[in-house]
Amino acid sequence: MPMVPPWVPDVVPADGPDVGNDDAPDQPGSNTPPAPAAPAPPIPIAPAGRFGPSRISLGRYGRSGSSDDMRRGLGHYVGKGLGGGGTASRRFGGTASTAGSLYGALSSAASGQAAAPGSPFDPALLAGRSASETMDALVEAVRPIDGTQDAESSRQAIRDALSELLTRFPEADLLNLSEDQRVFAIERYVAVDVYNRFRLDVGKAIQDSAPGVAAALARFKEVKDYIKQTVSAAFRQVRAAGQVLNARRITQMVHQALAETFRVFQDYV
Repeated sequence: MPMVPPWVPDVVPADGPDVGNDDAPDQPGSNTPPAPAAPAPPIPIAPAGRFGPSRISLGRYGRSGSSDDMRRGLGHYVGKGLGGGGTASRRFGGTASTAGSLYGALSSAASGQAAAPGSPFDPALLAGRSASETMDALVEAVRPIDGTQDAESSRQAIRDALSELLTRFPEADLLNLSEDQRVFAIERYVAVDVYNRFRLDVGKAIQDSAPGVAAALARFKEVKDYIKQTVSAAFRQVRAAGQVLNARRITQMVHQALAETFRVFQDYV
């Protein structure tokens, strides 16, 4: 089985062809097409027992609550479990792609653009509906069910991110979010999606070794908060370039932030 399943979309790397404003006209004298991006390296086959080192460290973490063991568990999860930072970033290509779609849907609604025919996320139809109904429509439009665990993880991550957004900004209107609110939603979506996949892949090691239910829940919260902090720091670093954002740039920005996040995790081992 390959480290990156065949259904995961490829993401154009940050150093690939420029994908600026989607609607920007061609510049004079720019008839020469951009150089093609270098071909991506082949995807490695997943080795047997690839999550073993991560589970050993996370088992220790579950028992002791040691932050060092938690960080080592994350490092092994990326290093051997996901094949290193580069392959891990490609494994989360669906996260980056969905982030672009989510940003695009929220931006279109905020700018008053009409929804595509048949889209569940239609501001004209959602006006006056509850926040929960609006979230459901957005999830269906951005990440419909396709039978994969990735889709289930992303759908839950979108809802959790939007719930956090409304907790942080109680007066926010999901159909008219500010730029900062949209970026916050994207950042939280990415962090929660990474956490969801981590918990699905290796979380049982924490659950089985913790001394009780309360301890296990506390351990999971610590891991989730740590992933959020690391992703948030990566986003701040990537956003420092000050680029004008659109859906394609958001996809690339998320890809960069994921690469930086996985680099930090892998440095623990």
